[in-house]
Amino acid sequence: MRRLSALFLVLSLSLTLPAFAADTYTVDPAHSSVGFKIKHMGLSTVRGQFTEYTGKVSFDKADPTKSSVEVIVQAKSIDTANSMRDAHLRKADFFNVEKFPTLSFKSTAVKKIDDATYEITGNFTLLGVTKPITFQFVDVAFGKGPQGDDRAGGNARFKINRNDYGMTKSVGPGSETVEIELAFEAIKG
Repeated sequence: MRRLSALFLVLSLSLTLPAFAADTYTVDPAHSSVGFKIKHMGLSTVRGQFTEYTGKVSFDKADPTKSSVEVIVQAKSIDTANSMRDAHLRKADFFNVEKFPTLSFKSTAVKKIDDATYEITGNFTLLGVTKPITFQFVDVAFGKGPQGDDRAGGNARFKINRNDYGMTKSVGPGSETVEIELAFEAIKG
């Protein structure tokens, strides 16, 4: 009878213990970047970045399709190394930061291509307009940080048409296409 009770207790506990879950990582802004580049007047390429953002990644190594990514960028943090241009970009004819303080991305699907490449599909929101996008997150790697913390990182590069989001003020030929460049390092926990 004791054996049966012990077996029942072990089975009961095993059913109530949580299954192995995905690991949660928080983007480390000190070792990450959210950048972009865009044509100006069809003559040159202007580069810039956003300096304030947060991000969370839930990564399920056993089943990457159960993984997710969410990033929120503060639009006011735009920095193109020109304060007059940045002030103009914050106004209503571009980012309209008073009305739309954030840009965001939230994944809807994650697919493993190989050990260092994942295809991520999700919803990108700019100026209150949300559209689905798909891109590859490449050079994915895992390692230990200087304090022994678990870290993960990788890079992505993809293009959007800013007109699709209502940002239609022209700055010359080719200026509707914006290339976004992400380099993320994230800390587990």
